[in-house]
Amino acid sequence: MDDIYNSKILEFAGNIVGVGVLDNADAAAEKHSRLCGSRLKAFVTADGEKVTGFSQELRACALGQASASIVARHVVGASFADIRQARADMLAMLKEDGEGPQGRFEDLRYLKPVKDYKARHASTMLILEALCDCLDQIEAKQSALAG
Repeated sequence: MDDIYNSKILEFAGNIVGVGVLDNADAAAEKHSRLCGSRLKAFVTADGEKVTGFSQELRACALGQASASIVARHVVGASFADIRQARADMLAMLKEDGEGPQGRFEDLRYLKPVKDYKARHASTMLILEALCDCLDQIEAKQSALAG
């Protein structure tokens, strides 16, 4: 299990950015991992299909903190498609033999050793699951306004 708590993962976990509540959020979503008790709430603002603001509140294990830290560094400016692709690539990396996210979210590849620890998958995915929930909320609001 030492490989999932390597120095790079611990470095990310110890240097989380974007912590707090985003008062003017267009959407917020909370996710939790029942196995380890990790919780994360994401707040997002967007302009069209691009994230313009982000913050998070979290009480998570080191793996949840590491993934949240990596995503927080790169999410502002990301397109909704980029975020959804990162989620799909993370799931493929953890559950299949995928290489992991590319581009702005490629640092999530440092979490590849988590693949062998299924009980840790949920905490590693918290940030991307919460973000995709936020994106769905924003798109529903945009659709309602357009319709």
